[in-house]
Amino acid sequence: MKQRTLGAGLSVSEIGLGCMSLTGAYGNTGGPSQEDSIALIRRAVDLGVTFFDTAEVYGPFANEDIVGEALEPVRDQVKIATKFGFAFAENGVEPGGLCSRPDSIRRAVDNSLGRLRTDRIDLYYQHRVDPEVPIEDVAATVKELVDAGKVLHFGLSEAAAATVRRAHAVHPVTAVQSEYSMWWRDREQDTIPVLAELGIGLVPYSPLGKGFLTGTIDSTTTFAESDFRGKTPRFQGEALNANLALVDILNKIAAQTGATPAQLALTWVLSQQPWIVPIPGTKRIARLEENVGAAAVELSEAQIAELRDAADQIQIAGARYPEAQDAMTNRDAPLPSA
Repeated sequence: MKQRTLGAGLSVSEIGLGCMSLTGAYGNTGGPSQEDSIALIRRAVDLGVTFFDTAEVYGPFANEDIVGEALEPVRDQVKIATKFGFAFAENGVEPGGLCSRPDSIRRAVDNSLGRLRTDRIDLYYQHRVDPEVPIEDVAATVKELVDAGKVLHFGLSEAAAATVRRAHAVHPVTAVQSEYSMWWRDREQDTIPVLAELGIGLVPYSPLGKGFLTGTIDSTTTFAESDFRGKTPRFQGEALNANLALVDILNKIAAQTGATPAQLALTWVLSQQPWIVPIPGTKRIARLEENVGAAAVELSEAQIAELRDAADQIQIAGARYPEAQDAMTNRDAPLPSA
């Protein structure tokens, strides 16, 4: 697979693997067996994937254990990204909510290194901006970890553009992780221009719109009670019916090209900038192979133009998250005390 560069020097496969769903996602409490999860990750390596995304909060902790065991035999061939920023007792704080206090980050990195069976984390993200801790303190703490060799690159997840600037002024930010896809493009108005200016990569999660852009969801789809998509405005009623216009375009171009709707949605993301690296997640090897296959899709200029026109012209209806969850995204950190 072709490589892309995030920031000033983190080279990764142009499609990565988001590992969250291996320990439950979309409200489900379980994932595949540990054996099946390890097999999926190792199949991704065989397919040329070198970029794997996890977090201490996934599980919690179990996801890092799985990723660490799966990648230990090929550790020097791959890049591992993980995240800190939620409050856990093992990091020396009262559990619950967010915590990016420097002492908590220092404990969190050592705990993550142990679970990941490695001596360094290639990309260490603040998972969500902590409204109690200035981003300057967070960046300075990660700089300490970089100087110690425990972390190689610093990242932010769902941080507002001004916070990205402030963090980058203390220590270079290599990548920002944010939701981004054909059906959620808000970051084009704020964060992405700042990333282009500062030379920071973008790592889109949910590049397939939480499954919507795979073509497997329609007006008859029902979601389990525990699946938050069933409570998310854009997956409901009239909004869902309106949003299916985008899937209709994907299905049309898929029929012309032999690619799948999911592959076309990933192709659209890849075509936006050479410093964007999507990390679709899956629990199934067949879906993994389909997603990775997007890297080999070749479209004519007319087909790419049709994809872009569809994304530009179809007005997506409904919010992407329930209100409480959305409030934790695109957040600014507090200013340092005088």
